[in-house]
Amino acid sequence: MSKKYGLGKGLKALIPDNTFENVGKGEGNINYINVDFIEANGEQPRKNFDKDKIIQLSQSIKEHGIIQPLILNKIGDDTYSIVAGERRWRAAKLIGVKEIPAIIMNLSDGEILEISLIENIQRQDLNPIEEALAYRKLIDDFNLTQEELSNKIGKSRTAISNCMRLLNLDDRVQRYLIDGVISEGHGRALLRIENGEMQYKLAEEIIDKDLTVRDIEKIIKNLDSNETSKEKVIKKQNIYYLDIKEKLENLFGTKVLLMDKKNKGKIEIEYYSQEDLQRILDILEI
Repeated sequence: MSKKYGLGKGLKALIPDNTFENVGKGEGNINYINVDFIEANGEQPRKNFDKDKIIQLSQSIKEHGIIQPLILNKIGDDTYSIVAGERRWRAAKLIGVKEIPAIIMNLSDGEILEISLIENIQRQDLNPIEEALAYRKLIDDFNLTQEELSNKIGKSRTAISNCMRLLNLDDRVQRYLIDGVISEGHGRALLRIENGEMQYKLAEEIIDKDLTVRDIEKIIKNLDSNETSKEKVIKKQNIYYLDIKEKLENLFGTKVLLMDKKNKGKIEIEYYSQEDLQRILDILEI
């Protein structure tokens, strides 16, 4: 079976042609680098590596080799930092591979971070919290709007907003998302609860009783004792206003309170940080 090397459409669009450099052994842009000369990227957005999956990948590498080369940045005479491909590097080291194929690049720290973040997002290698943190870092560090980020990674602005909202969950609930013991759908449902302790208790109930997203949505809906007076007003509103509320929440990626009384009222849009406020203002184009 012939080996095909390539960056993939997403990364190729980010990387200028003149960043490549022929170094070491190999043909064209492919080089074979000693694994001991390669370092993990400290800014790697992916912090959790599934050990079982690394073992599975190592077995695949033992049988078929490394099909796609790593992308490395040269940081010294004989040392390189990983831009993309840390899982392959870890798996190769696990089975004692001495040299691995790589493409060497010359990138600034900012370019490394941006490419690493986007590469992980495009490959869907991140858990929901890592993905949300990657979005926030791209927006904050590179002064991107959500619209610009949407264009870069090919995901809708609504999907980005909804993912970033998960960072408003209690830290313990975020840990459950990272560990994969509750789903992103569970996390979104829990966002309807403002109290962090209640979020955590419901998350534990999800795990203990193996509750579906629909199950937890029903439980949250029936938590009348935990509703604010404003939320009770919303419940009494007719389907027209509830539909408007849902559309606004999808648009802004945050909680919206819509209060109507005798054909007049007000709309409240919640935000949870200065960055979150700026995100909403960008959506409003203010």
